[in-house]
Amino acid sequence: MNKVVLVTGANSGVGLALCERLLGADPGLQLCLACRNMCRAQAARAALLASHPGAQVGLLQLDTSSVTSVLNAAKEVKLRYSQMDYLYLNAGIMPNPQFDVKAFFKGVFSRNVVNMLATGEGILKQKDSITADGMQEVFATNLFGHFLLVRELESLLCQAGRTSQVIWTSSINAQQSAFSLEDVQHRQGSQPYSSSKYATDLLSVALNTHLNSQGLYSSVICPGFVMTKLTYAILPAFPDFLWSLVMPLFWFIRIFTNTFTLTPYNGAEALLWLFHQKPESLDPYSKYHSLTSGRGANHIQPRKMDVDEDLSQALYVKLLELEHGVRKRRGTE
Repeated sequence: MNKVVLVTGANSGVGLALCERLLGADPGLQLCLACRNMCRAQAARAALLASHPGAQVGLLQLDTSSVTSVLNAAKEVKLRYSQMDYLYLNAGIMPNPQFDVKAFFKGVFSRNVVNMLATGEGILKQKDSITADGMQEVFATNLFGHFLLVRELESLLCQAGRTSQVIWTSSINAQQSAFSLEDVQHRQGSQPYSSSKYATDLLSVALNTHLNSQGLYSSVICPGFVMTKLTYAILPAFPDFLWSLVMPLFWFIRIFTNTFTLTPYNGAEALLWLFHQKPESLDPYSKYHSLTSGRGANHIQPRKMDVDEDLSQALYVKLLELEHGVRKRRGTE
């Protein structure tokens, strides 16, 4: 059977660029675009089929911030497919970012400029909201919804004699300082995105500990600094003329740091690279970074994650407890 690949957040940005590159690498695969907005998903599918007319591209409605949506989507996936070879967990949000213009211009002329631009350190804060399930929206969208999806699809991912890959889109903004095991949903803090991405790194390690023996392997990537809708949304008040000044600065900075991938195509480099790897050969403690040189050449680099195995296991237990509570409230356990 041809490989089955599901990509969340596939209708734009790095997710859509990945789908385009996957079809170019393996035209025979079965690709499923899992998206919240079906109108945008249909447009993405049409664009992919325009460049790959014979491709098998399906659509799946999935909002990872909603438990109901995740469970319904998983049920549909199990009806459509008998296996799942690659599960790309790419969907993510950074809601209501508050941008400190003064701190930005001060940082531009400091020694910390590259790190500031790449991670948002010192210039970004977010105001989270609550989902219909009573969870913090960033935590639910970026982490728990994906965790629940993996749990629901274990029968497709863990099959005798086969291996599967779960591949998370993390971030250079995954900061241990933003994460607290006592506040995994980040209800008390102002950096929910950073917290959720660090939790992603931890969860990937835990999944390998628990499921490698069943053929499931989890990896984490960082797409680098990419100009996507999420990035542009951070600076909603910036007029066009200011972008015309900032963009050349970004291109200039890329001469000195290869983390400025800038385009979704470049940002998807590590995601595509993992598609071609034997999962058993990968390092579960490394994050695979998409990098672009000053001349525009793409490559990947594994970098050890700042994660603790005991902390990863403790997070895994907390997520299982949260899942148990969710199912109990729904009467499904």
